[in-house]
Amino acid sequence: MTYNLERALGEGGFGVVYYGCVNGNQQVAVKLLSQSSSQVYKHFKAEVELLMRVHHINLVSLVGYCDEGENLALIYEYMPNGGLKQHLSGKHGRFSLSWENRVRIAVDAALGLEYLHTGCKPPIVHRDIKSTNILLDQHFQAKLADFGLSRSFPTGNETHVSTVVAGTPGYLDPEYYQTNWLTEKSDIYSFGIVLLELISNRPIIQPSREKPHLVDWISFMITN
Repeated sequence: MTYNLERALGEGGFGVVYYGCVNGNQQVAVKLLSQSSSQVYKHFKAEVELLMRVHHINLVSLVGYCDEGENLALIYEYMPNGGLKQHLSGKHGRFSLSWENRVRIAVDAALGLEYLHTGCKPPIVHRDIKSTNILLDQHFQAKLADFGLSRSFPTGNETHVSTVVAGTPGYLDPEYYQTNWLTEKSDIYSFGIVLLELISNRPIIQPSREKPHLVDWISFMITN
């Protein structure tokens, strides 16, 4: 189904993402899962099921998938400008983002998140909002990606889900970390951290800073 998988686009905790093509000329990103553990399959299945039922201009689309024994792959639309994180860090020769692009990226990501929280029935909590999981197309339109940790949110009178804490250090909501109570507010906190990244162009965690975490450093700079 795919070919030309020699060029790696990136690597995550569960596998490597390659550039590829389907149907002759449609460019795609192919995530080949490197492990066949029950945990990896759980994340794989969760992402497939979610992306098959949600559709929004600010969410990365699932083109297809492979589930054949130990061969697991997710096939996404190709995002030529890569991840937001690369542009903020200057890696891979990415050029600096203009303020106009930064504002647009923030709005695009917010619209994708709003759709998950209010446009889906039941609502969905992403659980891993971070600059690495915000991808940019050829026009620098931003789309949320990587839904392996996402959870459906209860409807009715329930206000939270009790669950094992999952996410990325630095972006993780402290209240969720302490209580194991997951709400859509956990995504909002993580998105706020991304906004600080966009504005300051500084890493979330930097041990050499007087205050290693970006939130603490900004608070320190404001008060001093």
